Amino acid sequence: MGDVIHTLPVAANARAAGAAVGWVIERGFAGVLLGNPDVESLFVADTQAWRRRPLAAETLLEARGLRDRLRAFAPDRVLDAQGLWKTAILARAAGAPVIGFAREARREPLSAILCAQAVAPPPDAVHVVDQNLALLAATGIAGIAAGSRAPDASYLANLPSPEADAFLASQKRPFVLLHPGATRPEKAWGEERFAHLARAFIRDTDVSPVVSWGPGDERRAERLRALLPRRPPLPLLSFAGMARVIRESALFVAGDTGPLHLADALGVPTVALFGQSDPTRNDAVRNGPYRFREGVVADMRGVSDEAVFQLAMRTMKS
Repeated sequence: MGDVIHTLPVAANARAAGAAVGWVIERGFAGVLLGNPDVESLFVADTQAWRRRPLAAETLLEARGLRDRLRAFAPDRVLDAQGLWKTAILARAAGAPVIGFAREARREPLSAILCAQAVAPPPDAVHVVDQNLALLAATGIAGIAAGSRAPDASYLANLPSPEADAFLASQKRPFVLLHPGATRPEKAWGEERFAHLARAFIRDTDVSPVVSWGPGDERRAERLRALLPRRPPLPLLSFAGMARVIRESALFVAGDTGPLHLADALGVPTVALFGQSDPTRNDAVRNGPYRFREGVVADMRGVSDEAVFQLAMRTMKS
C-alpha cells in the first residue's frame, strides 16, 4: 500500500502533462486507486495466486489476458518503480521500453537486466517519492515534469462509505488514531507502548484515542483495545472508508505501514515510529511520511513513551 501511495505523484504529473496513465496493481491493493482521476486504465494482477499455481490453466489464462490488455493500451513507456523481478516482468509484458532503477537502487538488483533504461536517482532524491519521480523525468517525453511532488489521496476519502460515516457520526472529536499493526515484528512498537500513549491522551488532553486496524491487524488491535477503557471499536473498513476516517482525525500514529502513508497523503499530521534502520537504506528518511517529516522517530526502541507523547502533541499543533 505504501508503494502505491509513493507512486501517486508519478501518475499525477504524467496526467497533468496530458499523458494517458495505465497502472498495473496487485489485486489486494486495487481499491487504493479507486476514483483516482489520474489513472485512465487500471490493470489488476494477482501474482500471489499465480505463484501458488503457476502452471494451472486459470493462471495462464489470466496472465495472458493481462498481457493482451496491456498491449492494447499500447504505452509509449513503462515505468518500473518497485525494482522487483515480478514488476519488471509485468512491465516487459506491456511491449514498450521499460524504464527502471539501476541495480544499486533496486530491491532485487539482478532484475535490472529487464529494463531498457536504467536510472540512478540523483543524490538529492533521498525520499522514495523523489526517486520515483526521477523515473518520470527519464522518459524523455516533452512536457512531463515533476510539478507536484507530495502524494495526494484525497480522491479516495471522497468516495462513499456508509460504515465510515456511521462511525464518525458517533465518534467524539477531536480524536487520534493509533495503529499498532505491522507487517513484520521488527516494525511493531508494541501494544503496551501504544496503550501508554493512549492513556497519556486520556489523562492530559481532550483528544480521544481510537484504535485503527485493517486485515491482518486483528490480534494486535484487540490486545491494544483490551488495555484501554471500553470505547466503540473502529469497524473493518474499505480503503475508501479508512481514508474517510483518517481524514477526520487530528493525528495518526503508526509504524512503517500503508495506512501511515495514506494519512500523510491525506494531509493528516503523523507520528511515524521506525526501528533502527539499515544504515545503507536509512528507512526512516527514505520511506517516512513525505509531508510531516518532523514527526518521524528513527529509533522507536530507544525513545521513551513520554517523548513520543510530547512529539505527538507538537505535531498536532503544527
